[in-house]
Amino acid sequence: MDFDFLKKKLDERQNSGNLRQLPGQTGLMDFVSNDYLGLAQCGELAEIIREREREESTKIGSTGSRLLSGNHSYYASAEEKLQSVFDAEAVLIFNSGYHANQALVSSVAEKGDTIIYDLLAHVCLKEGAWLSKADTIAFRHNDLNDLEQKLKQAKGRKFVVTETVFSMDGDIAPLQEIVDLCEKYDGYLIVDEAHSTGCFGKDGSGLLNDLNLSSRVFARVYTFGKAMGVHGACVAGSKVLIDYLINFARPFIYTTALPPIGLISIEESFKYLAGHLNLQQQLRNKIDLFRSKFQNAISQTAIQPVIIGSNEGAKTASNKLMIEGFDVRPILSPTVQKGKERLRISLHTFNSEDEIDQLTSILKSI
Repeated sequence: MDFDFLKKKLDERQNSGNLRQLPGQTGLMDFVSNDYLGLAQCGELAEIIREREREESTKIGSTGSRLLSGNHSYYASAEEKLQSVFDAEAVLIFNSGYHANQALVSSVAEKGDTIIYDLLAHVCLKEGAWLSKADTIAFRHNDLNDLEQKLKQAKGRKFVVTETVFSMDGDIAPLQEIVDLCEKYDGYLIVDEAHSTGCFGKDGSGLLNDLNLSSRVFARVYTFGKAMGVHGACVAGSKVLIDYLINFARPFIYTTALPPIGLISIEESFKYLAGHLNLQQQLRNKIDLFRSKFQNAISQTAIQPVIIGSNEGAKTASNKLMIEGFDVRPILSPTVQKGKERLRISLHTFNSEDEIDQLTSILKSI
């Protein structure tokens, strides 16, 4: 069998300096993971989850999709908890944020509709748009004037797709203004809260809830594999929307359900955070500390990009930091726009003041 066509593409990527490879565990100071609140390594939470699993003698696997044998009672318990946390009429759990976003966007829009997505939205949101039969168009990142023009020109039902906190730049969408525009032009707003889940809002309910905007949004997506320290995601919205997804969202219909331990972990993680909301303030304190010591900081969230401007430069800077004991990874094109290659620094509650001080000192020299 001829694999030359695959090898050619790999060689092209190698020659351009952006061949991806799976990294190993480094044992370095963590400034790379999305474990913003430290819940993924919280021994107390881990023991709570293990103890509940032992007490309830759960199955190891789910045994099938939720529409067949996989809709075990732990789904009802977890979704009831999430419905309360996110102040939603209904929620539907998915295996990952990628699944949830792709399923949602691809299934709600039809031929003759228009999906208008932020140019820097995550690829799963874009893929959802491209998989639908709707017309798709990007608006300039966080540009309200461009979004309004696109809304004026759009045909059919208009779906606007954006995020609260963007994963590469760490900036926040102008949510109030986007909500207002969608209401003005009858747009259905879909918002991915992946990087705000846990970090913002009562009980970790995200930025839209924190801003009292959630009731004015068509659909919200929350991810649990980042600040919540576990795995999975959910779509929150009206009961009609959730019933629709159960019937028409193919990544939901044809996927094996999460096992019981996955649902227990989600539920207990949110219970734990509700009793330890001081973690949110601890994270903000670390963000403020980083910004005070690194004057070139451009984000007010846990995601701090340091633009380098080339793949080789970003890799060199990352290697220098790793030699000094800091796990900071380069983000290369085509993941980000050419010329915007960067270091992506993630801040956490468990990063010490001394670590942040040392890191910013090295960044200044870079």
